[in-house]
Amino acid sequence: MNLPEAGMLLRIFVGESDIYKGKALYEQIVLKARELNLAGATVTRGIMGFGANSMVHTAKLLQLSEDLPVIVEIVDIEDRLNTIIPFLDEVVKEGLITLERVRVIKYRHSDEIKK
Repeated sequence: MNLPEAGMLLRIFVGESDIYKGKALYEQIVLKARELNLAGATVTRGIMGFGANSMVHTAKLLQLSEDLPVIVEIVDIEDRLNTIIPFLDEVVKEGLITLERVRVIKYRHSDEIKK
């Protein structure tokens, strides 16, 4: 799959403990992105953050949080990203979803299948 230089970045901010159909929400989002043949998805776990309720979540040793922030990032063209929006609207009960333009420098994969 090729990506044009003018791509879009979809970011979904959720909590690590958010669940959908028995699995972590971030995992379900990545699986849905794969099912929709989007270019790729990455999940990043935050070490500190707060959202609309202003409750601070942190990974500090003395204040262990069980609901650290998680960010799912997906880069593709806007039309293809729009295919996952209805799913996100259904499953993201608390969180933030953003969409921004990005310049794709390189998107390649090896012809060799990794095991």
